[in-house]
Amino acid sequence: MERFIQFNDEIVDSFLFMQLSDLAKTLTENPEMEVEYGPHSYVNKQENIIYVSHFWNHRSANDTWSGYQSDVLLRAIGNFQYVDEYEMKKFVHAAMKTTIPSFAKQLFVLTEDLRIEEKIKLERPGTKKAFAVRRSILRQYFQTQLNVNLVKSLHTDALFNYLFLLLNAEAPIEPPLMNDELDRAMPFIQQSVLRFFETTSTKETVQICYLLMEVLDELLSKDMLNEYFHLPDSTNWSNGEEEMFQDIKRKDPLMNDDQLEEKKTGEEEVMDEEFRTWHRETSELGTSFLQFDLDQGSKTELMGEGAREGEEGDQALAMVQGSAKKTNRNDFTTLEAEQLKKEVNKGGHEAKYGKENRFAIPIFDVIHPPRYEQVKDYKEKQAQIAPLQKKLTHMIEQTLEHKKIRPRNDLQAGRLNKKLLRFFLEEQPRLFYKKQEPSAEIDAVFTLLVDCSASMQDKMEETKLGIVLFHEALKSVRVQHEIIGFWEDTNDATDTYQPNHFQTVINYHASLQKRSGPEILQLQPEEDNRDGFAIRIITEKLLQRGEKQKFLLVFSDGEPAAHDYDRNGIMDTHEAVLSARKQGIEVINVFLANEEVEEAQRKTIQNMYGKYSLFVSAIEELPAILFPLLKKLLYKSMN
Repeated sequence: MERFIQFNDEIVDSFLFMQLSDLAKTLTENPEMEVEYGPHSYVNKQENIIYVSHFWNHRSANDTWSGYQSDVLLRAIGNFQYVDEYEMKKFVHAAMKTTIPSFAKQLFVLTEDLRIEEKIKLERPGTKKAFAVRRSILRQYFQTQLNVNLVKSLHTDALFNYLFLLLNAEAPIEPPLMNDELDRAMPFIQQSVLRFFETTSTKETVQICYLLMEVLDELLSKDMLNEYFHLPDSTNWSNGEEEMFQDIKRKDPLMNDDQLEEKKTGEEEVMDEEFRTWHRETSELGTSFLQFDLDQGSKTELMGEGAREGEEGDQALAMVQGSAKKTNRNDFTTLEAEQLKKEVNKGGHEAKYGKENRFAIPIFDVIHPPRYEQVKDYKEKQAQIAPLQKKLTHMIEQTLEHKKIRPRNDLQAGRLNKKLLRFFLEEQPRLFYKKQEPSAEIDAVFTLLVDCSASMQDKMEETKLGIVLFHEALKSVRVQHEIIGFWEDTNDATDTYQPNHFQTVINYHASLQKRSGPEILQLQPEEDNRDGFAIRIITEKLLQRGEKQKFLLVFSDGEPAAHDYDRNGIMDTHEAVLSARKQGIEVINVFLANEEVEEAQRKTIQNMYGKYSLFVSAIEELPAILFPLLKKLLYKSMN
């Protein structure tokens, strides 16, 4: 299947992304902090997200890393430690009342970033290199933008470009000619802008921005067309805890503000009345609760005299004294927790298999007996791979370790034991032993995980041939293995329920049976694929095995796509692979293609599986490519 046009063909560098995520978590000391790509760099504190800009894409590796790193530094350190959000919020409200709100907000971000950049470099001198690269690239970009906007007569954008260059210049620069009014005001603008180098707080930055806005609001007829820096809505930086505290202290005014003239005499009649919290009239459930809100009345100097000394059995903050009895109604205090529990049972499992797979659930399909046509087709494939099977079988026997037979001790003959004390202590000492010897069985287990998504349509036949080759080779050397196809049901998938099917065509028990194999041909391209979730599920199964060497071969085209999984699928799969390898499972991706592998596909797979990726354009190449990789993995496990 040839792809003539591929939209949004952006490849996520999973290793770089994880570096940025770890950096953000470390600097903010918040394990929930995440990093995402966006058009501009900013922070959303409510959602715990730091956005890094796409502007740094498609550059050299050093420039890309320095750009992304500087974005994270400015947001994770600067916005959290050195920016006064109260002052920033006030400025945004004031800017929205001008005719150039976009210019005002971008000027504030530009100048505030310069201020906090200097603070970060002073605190962390090692960041100077990243910021130097950032400034160099941005200077070139804004010089180009200045020339373009001058040609287009976009004076507001051109002025902003010039102000950036003025604040980041390494040598004095002359202001460009725009129009008579701006040119006459340029000395004042330059003098005001240079004061930004003296600011020590957000409040001082805002004051200079106010001063400039008063003049520029009259000189500029149009707002900026382009957005170079982004200042999010105030809802992204509101301090929830402070607002809640202020809300608790709030005193709503009365509807009327009059006051009774009656004075307290001390002879007022006080009546005690019992106020029960339940009676027949409230036995029916409703939406009303006991409330003591008073928003209408008159002020008086009379004070209640019903106060009494507190007792040990009193409830904290009790407002009503009375008797009560147990009701036969349900207790709804845990209703929210119960609803959450039902939600988890329906699909979510508290991110056990990764945050992106919270609502994914595994469904293991029943194995069906192979049909006659499948048995016949399988025999043809067996004959086709017979010469390759011998090569692969020989390679597995040479590469993988055999199980060890435990050494036998306390023998009458054999090798002399070093512990000779028993010669003096025992009447008939057994001082000999026989060495540990390898058995005929190989101490390894394999799982072949097959991507059955629709994107495998043009690769499935070649993939089946490779799986048949592995199955016959492993069966001939008596290595137990499983072959499982996986896919996600697109039609049934929702935001809180994502069924993922696992079709086990060959299980461990049947893998060594002579007639096993035709079931492999039941694998067919289905719908979507959630690779990270599938790898985590199979990892759990492999960890229950007792073999020393565990291998997970993933036959996939490296393009995970499922419900709400497209954006972070590559990262989630990469994390699943790393987790499996940390637990001793060797994960290898096998890409069997019927034509030359595209560079974009190769890069995508390497982002998820690293250097343990096999790209095979013809099945005849598989043994030769697999041999050095297995040998390398075995050598690594021995050290």
